[in-house]
Amino acid sequence: MRTSMLRSVAEAALRRGGGPSSSHLLRRCYSSESAPERKVAVLGAAGGIGQPLALLMKLNPLVSKLALYDIAGTPGVAADVSHINTRSEVAGYMGEDQLGQALEGSDIVIIPAGVPRKPGMTRDDLFNINAGIVKSLCTAIAKYCPNALVNMISNPVNSTVPIAAEVFKKAGTYDERKLFGVTTLDVVRAKTFYAGKAKVPVAEVNVPVVGGHAGITILPLFSQATPKSNNLSDDEIKALTKRTQDGGTEVVEAKAGKGSATLSMAYAGAIFADACLKGLNGVPDVVECSFVQSNITELPFFASKVKLGKKGVEEVLGLGPLSDYEKQGLESLKPELKASIEKGIKFASEK
Repeated sequence: MRTSMLRSVAEAALRRGGGPSSSHLLRRCYSSESAPERKVAVLGAAGGIGQPLALLMKLNPLVSKLALYDIAGTPGVAADVSHINTRSEVAGYMGEDQLGQALEGSDIVIIPAGVPRKPGMTRDDLFNINAGIVKSLCTAIAKYCPNALVNMISNPVNSTVPIAAEVFKKAGTYDERKLFGVTTLDVVRAKTFYAGKAKVPVAEVNVPVVGGHAGITILPLFSQATPKSNNLSDDEIKALTKRTQDGGTEVVEAKAGKGSATLSMAYAGAIFADACLKGLNGVPDVVECSFVQSNITELPFFASKVKLGKKGVEEVLGLGPLSDYEKQGLESLKPELKASIEKGIKFASEK
């Protein structure tokens, strides 16, 4: 928090022509003195999510080393991003023979690798391609940086997180506190849509989103939204829920075959990675929603609010009070989420 504040003050001073002292202040924000050394690896860094995510992680003063990996195109992305005058040193890695080098020493590994969704394609259609990619990447993580926090973006998250867990179990490196399915985009959408409908400042809004990360498994808890709005009807809450669940499809259709949610997903991925970094650095009371190993329902994995700390998950927080509509949504999502989890586990055990 202090680093971000210093940076904002310094940049504002520079815009006003603040002179040498403000330049010195800005440099301090990116110095190794301002935060511990942290290496972040982005796997799939040349893709539609990977490139803007690489940019956003380069802007994060908590990152000291940024490793960008993909099967092709990474040297150009790394060269481009490396010219930005922020703290982290950037290195690009390409091809399977350089994957280990990219991963070694990583504190956080973010995985946006895989193929994007196209019009008419469900997250389930992505399964066979992306499941294989995730399995091979996680095998390498288990070998080269077994203690890293793993932020899974590759869809379908409801299945790829269980796949990763099984890979790590087989390798003897599984730590349930260190594997996260990134569901932050659902929270970002819920906040944005709620703020627009409730006519409240979006920067002040918080909405927990629980369940999973696909269709009806996404359950925004608008009854717990803050600031509280008493002027939303039941029909409006249902419409907000549906729009949050269909947010990815809305973008896919709007891009008309030319992509999926890449920019908003990169933003959400950067927010969650920043929360993980703050947790690792000992910042207290860092809470985000994430799809993790959980016992708050009968399902082995579930998205809910999670308190982050120096070892990853410090505490999986409960669901809190639910409205009748949300209770119904919770029961409706369980069979689909259960099937997706089992599909991931089966894939990891068979292949």
